[in-house]
Amino acid sequence: MNDKRTEKTLTALRINILGAGASLLLFFIISVFIFGICLIVFLVRRGTEETFTGFWALLVLMVFIETVIFWAGIIMVYMTSVQLGVKMRILGLLAGWIPVVHLIVLSMIISITMKEARFEKAKMKLDKERASMQICKTRYPILMVHGVFFRDYKYMNYWGRIPAELEKNGATIYYGNHQSAASVENSAGELAMRIKQIVEETGCEKVNIIAHSKGGLDSKTAVACFGISPYVASLTTVNTPHRGCEFAEYLLGKAPAALRDKVAAAYNAALHRLGDEDPSFLAAVTDLTATRCREIWDRTAGFDFGASGIYTQSIGSCMKKAASGAFPLNMSYHLVKHFDGPNDGLVGEPSFHWGQDYTYLENKKNRGISHGDMIDLNRENIDGFDVREFYVQLVYGLKKRGL
Repeated sequence: MNDKRTEKTLTALRINILGAGASLLLFFIISVFIFGICLIVFLVRRGTEETFTGFWALLVLMVFIETVIFWAGIIMVYMTSVQLGVKMRILGLLAGWIPVVHLIVLSMIISITMKEARFEKAKMKLDKERASMQICKTRYPILMVHGVFFRDYKYMNYWGRIPAELEKNGATIYYGNHQSAASVENSAGELAMRIKQIVEETGCEKVNIIAHSKGGLDSKTAVACFGISPYVASLTTVNTPHRGCEFAEYLLGKAPAALRDKVAAAYNAALHRLGDEDPSFLAAVTDLTATRCREIWDRTAGFDFGASGIYTQSIGSCMKKAASGAFPLNMSYHLVKHFDGPNDGLVGEPSFHWGQDYTYLENKKNRGISHGDMIDLNRENIDGFDVREFYVQLVYGLKKRGL
């Protein structure tokens, strides 16, 4: 409890420093503009020698004050902003030596950081107002299941800022802790053991699974084929390729065997160093193809989730243009569109649909919502879509169902 209070205090402090830094930069750019006009007027009108001496002394003082204000502001926002990003930070440093351009870039930095400070303050206010409601305090805890090529790390959360937001609103969170790259069958077996472990150690009886990407296939198979249905209250899949990816099948079919093996060996070696006991790049990727996903669909179709008392739902999203996604989704978007139609950069829309209910997210803004956006991968505040609040309302929906 004390750790959570400390975290909240530090978060509030960070946002306050960010807001103060952005305000200092705004004051700097306005005051520089005003002082520049005054300087021009004075030089045009000219004055006595005594006036000039006093003016230059004042000019030196003002330059010193403005320099202090600028560096205080820039350090504050660089140290506290999440939304500024690496590119904008570098651009700010490089453009600082180019007249006029540096003011344009600085205006962009001010706009980004002030918007971030306002947004985060509004979220803190909302969380404080509904703290007593504990709208994410579900009957059963939440088990968050990651997708392929990622693991659950304490200090580099696969789900970005989402778990912390859920916990602020009362949720109890656990993680799948399975390997990053394995066949659906092997991952499902790991998840089944993990779920039994959670139930036995906590006495929670059941869990509500929220699974992203391949994690949805893993979780669906774990429930349908590994005898853990009595321990699962609900299964929500997020941007999961239930019907597979045609583009993945195409790439695997076209890639020379030697190239496939070389890439697989490199990935497996890297994943092993990161903690996987027996990683299998090719098994994981193959299970995302349309052919394999049809087999997984057929294998799990015989299991009646509803009759087992398990609520099921699926969620999907789409990008509206390649620029909507960060690398490599911006590179794969058009290829996936060719094979699978509207997509999130990796998975086509027709593949998302599964379960009792289906939600398809289409951001009204041109930005769209990518595969990575759905897990807050880049910790980005997206215009028109608040991913943290989306998951709060998603879990609140589970709570209202008595789960």
